[in-house]
Amino acid sequence: MEATEWAGVRRDGRDLFTANARPGERVYGEVVRTIEGVEYRHWDPFRSKLAAYLLRANPPSAPWTPGGSALYLGGGHGTTVSHLSDLVGSGSIFVVEKSPTAFAPLLALARKRSNLFPILADAQLPERYQAEVGRVEFIYQDVAQRHQAGIFVENVRACLTPHGRGLLMLKVRSVTQRRPANAIVREARHELGRAGLTVAAECSLAPFSKEHVALAVTA
Repeated sequence: MEATEWAGVRRDGRDLFTANARPGERVYGEVVRTIEGVEYRHWDPFRSKLAAYLLRANPPSAPWTPGGSALYLGGGHGTTVSHLSDLVGSGSIFVVEKSPTAFAPLLALARKRSNLFPILADAQLPERYQAEVGRVEFIYQDVAQRHQAGIFVENVRACLTPHGRGLLMLKVRSVTQRRPANAIVREARHELGRAGLTVAAECSLAPFSKEHVALAVTA
């Protein structure tokens, strides 16, 4: 494996690995390797859109900050969350998930990782967790809702610091199946722009996730 420009990430061909914050523990049965005394967890781009983004974006700049703060919308069972936990290190990640079924393993993960703060809530209602989260430097959104850009904008307004960054994983077919994907992406970019946000980069996540387009945003 070779080092990458992203702190804590190594690469072996198309495979990415993050330095395990909990050596000896796997989160979802992932492969681990030890290099020079450091244990690394395999970061599968077919299971993590953030890993797919790093492999597909050009240039693939890291939107998170080691030791920084993040708001993660749509935490699911914690696959990508666990790798972001590795990368943020001493920072804080507030993870919003509205499904009680998915929240249970997320809560179990947070009991082992002190930088995770799970919140059982709907990402469409940031006013319900705004006081708990405060202002963060990075917002990551992966929710399968129709009004994804609008949800992202509301969370930026509620929780992102000035000049903060965000990453919207736009699932185009959750918006509508009646119009072309490029029209949906164009409308999302327009909505972000109207909110005063700048789309710094756009990339398809195919072949890892054929229905998703990543929009990297700066406030």
